[in-house]
Amino acid sequence: MALEICVKAAVGAPDLLGDCPFVQRILLTLEEKKVPYQMHLIDTSNKPQWFWDVNPKGKVPLIKFDGKWVPDADVIAQTLEAKYPEPSLVTPAEYASVGSEIFGSFSTFLTTDGSEQALITELSALDEHIKAHGPYVNGEKISAVDLKLAPQLYHLEVALGHFKSWSVPENLTHLKNYMKLLFSRESFVKTQPADKKYLIAGWAPKVNP
Repeated sequence: MALEICVKAAVGAPDLLGDCPFVQRILLTLEEKKVPYQMHLIDTSNKPQWFWDVNPKGKVPLIKFDGKWVPDADVIAQTLEAKYPEPSLVTPAEYASVGSEIFGSFSTFLTTDGSEQALITELSALDEHIKAHGPYVNGEKISAVDLKLAPQLYHLEVALGHFKSWSVPENLTHLKNYMKLLFSRESFVKTQPADKKYLIAGWAPKVNP
């Protein structure tokens, strides 16, 4: 039986999958574990009443486990691992926080006069980790931390490329190869935003002109 999951619809295209990296993380988990699911596309600018009724905070992703709607991507990912342990996506504890500051540094750099150097420092640390342990964070096998990082790195690449004409420095070759590896996975291609323009539209109101 397919799991029901509420996901963000594309900005201006409510019948297409949108650009939420937290939603994509969960869709990637479902795809990698081969768990069947049914998506409810939620127009985040006009959320239906039933969605508010079951989810007062109004955030996606939201998934139904055993008749109960559960929010929060971290909780959902942990629950999926417990309910569907094969294939295992468990990341060793010592690697679980690899890259955890990248999304915040990217968002700050994109939406304020935040530091480019802070972002480069975080990306360089991930590059070094992949160099030592790759091709994924935990070696040969993809794990939960990769599925969390993949949408974040995609947002970084597309949004910074569009709004700041910025790209990951060429010398971070291990990181660039890691990104290519993630973005070419079947699970990623299937769950990415319907078009890059929807990702750009999603970030546009937050970016300083």
